[in-house]
Amino acid sequence: MAHPKRKTSKQRRDKRRTHYKATAPTVAICSNCGATVRYHRVCPECGYYKGKLAIEKTVSA
Repeated sequence: MAHPKRKTSKQRRDKRRTHYKATAPTVAICSNCGATVRYHRVCPECGYYKGKLAIEKTVSA
């Protein structure tokens, strides 16, 4: 059985174990207020999802 000649560093080991590529999340435009929203999520600005009110947002002055 073969033995390693040198110790594999933690950084090199962890780099080898990654099987994904970091990408920016896809965003859409809210049909109610026009803010940018991640797909399949409630709008953080107005609380609407698919044209319906999902979360009641309070207006703070």
